[in-house]
Amino acid sequence: MAWFYLVLAGLSEIVWAFGLKESHGFTIHSYSLLTIVFLIISFGLFAKAMKAIPIGTAYAVFTGIGAAGTAVVGIVFLHEPAGLFKIISLIVLVSGIIGLKLADDGKEGES
Repeated sequence: MAWFYLVLAGLSEIVWAFGLKESHGFTIHSYSLLTIVFLIISFGLFAKAMKAIPIGTAYAVFTGIGAAGTAVVGIVFLHEPAGLFKIISLIVLVSGIIGLKLADDGKEGES
């Protein structure tokens, strides 16, 4: 269940990062509210996940999902450039996230 919370936390990070960009420095109230709500959700889920997942792995996966997902959202919805090196880097990042999950598989809850 901790990994489920961690993935949801990472996905929530994507939402608040997008909201932060679209709030234009917290001047657009609807996006500002979205950002604050998903910040709270994201960190709440992240804290819950860290009860069972080692901090180094949890933080790397959390920020990795957020970074990769936010980059994809930027490319798809904000029309940011997507060069070959950027795509390869995202693949490497996602591979690292999967690797961390596989490395900790079966060790959830151990201290």
